[in-house]
Amino acid sequence: MDLDTGAGAIGALADDTRRALYEYVAAQGEAVGRDQAAAALDLAKHTVSFHLDRLAGAGLLEVEYRRLTGRSGPGAGRPSKLYRRAAREFAVSLPPRRYDLVGDILAAAVARAGAGHDLEAALAECAHDEGRAVAAEAVGGPTPPDRPDLADLADLADVLATQGYEPTLGPDAVALENCPFDALAQKHTAVVCGLNRSFVQGVADGLGCRGARARLEPDPGRCCVTVHRDGQPPPAGE
Repeated sequence: MDLDTGAGAIGALADDTRRALYEYVAAQGEAVGRDQAAAALDLAKHTVSFHLDRLAGAGLLEVEYRRLTGRSGPGAGRPSKLYRRAAREFAVSLPPRRYDLVGDILAAAVARAGAGHDLEAALAECAHDEGRAVAAEAVGGPTPPDRPDLADLADLADVLATQGYEPTLGPDAVALENCPFDALAQKHTAVVCGLNRSFVQGVADGLGCRGARARLEPDPGRCCVTVHRDGQPPPAGE
């Protein structure tokens, strides 16, 4: 989700009346009509209509139309406009964080380990697979393995930017200014930084950026991964 969409949806809840209406609708077991919401919160119907439609426009509520009387045919009246909480999730994090991505990778790795695979290898494989999937989504399909380079470091930086890395492009490297997994990386450094490198490499491989190598180069205040072109010397000890 882009920042404008998420911020716009969350910002819609800054108004006290709108937030109260959202909380009321979300707490109901079924779709809510304007009259019901107005009576429950002791608000004017036109006020309720305005704010419910604003919430729907922001994507926080879904709208449906249904006759509440149960009658149909001539004389049954017009269907009522009803609101329910949207199934879509909204989240805004500054700096960008992607703990959902780590969760997906860890869950997939645990499932493979449960099937008899080595856990460390499963983490690297699942992270790499997830990176390739992100790349495929960005370009509209998987990159054929027998093709020459289809992407360069600039393309890689563009895709990594969508994942919250805040890349800085240099002539022979991409530095990642933000770690999308920061809190987890501080607590479980070896595991998270390892899967982070595998994920970034998976994105590069998925794009067809075959001259790119993701390396662990920890630097305080930045992501632990830097991507280099082939031929750049690795740090000591790697």
